[in-house]
Amino acid sequence: MNKVIFMTAALSGLVSMSSNAFELTSQDIQEGKKIPQVFEFDGFGCSGENKSPQLQWADAPKGTKSFALTAYDPDAPSGSGWWHWSAFNIPASVSSLAQGADLTKLGATELKSDYGSVGFGGVCPPKGDNMHRYQFTVWALPVEKLDLNADVSSALAGFTVRSMAIGKAVLVAPYHR
Repeated sequence: MNKVIFMTAALSGLVSMSSNAFELTSQDIQEGKKIPQVFEFDGFGCSGENKSPQLQWADAPKGTKSFALTAYDPDAPSGSGWWHWSAFNIPASVSSLAQGADLTKLGATELKSDYGSVGFGGVCPPKGDNMHRYQFTVWALPVEKLDLNADVSSALAGFTVRSMAIGKAVLVAPYHR
C-alpha cells in the first residue's frame, strides 16, 4: 500500500498539517503506477470491466461527519477534464470500499459520470494519447448530508465539496492505451 498526498484544511480555507496523515490507499491501484486494464471503461472504444478499484482511508480529520469521493482525469481532451466518479453523503463510519462498490447501498448519493451513467465510469483515454493522471480523492466533510440531489453535475458537487472540506486524501494513478 502506498502513502498518498494529504491536506487537512481548516474551515477557513487555511491549510494545516496534522500529526496523523489523512491517507488514501488501494489494494488495486498504486500511486504513480499504471492502472490495471480491469478498471478500464467498457465502451467508447475501451474494453475493460468498468470496475471501481478497492479503496481505503485512514486518519480522517477530527470533526469529519461524512465523506465525498471523486475520480477525475484532468488530462482528458475536453477542455474541462473528465469526471469518472462523484459521490457524497458517505457515512463517517465508512473507511473502505470494496472493488466494484455500489455506494448507494451505504446511503450515499452517486452522480452521473461524464459517460452519462450513474456510478463509477472506468478509465478510457483516447488511444495513442499521452499518459492521463486519474485523481481518486476522498474528501472529509463537517456535515452528515450535503444539501444536493442526484441531478446536480459533478462539477457543482465538486465545487460544493471543495468549499467545505476539512481534509482530503488523494491517490493519483496513470493510464494510457
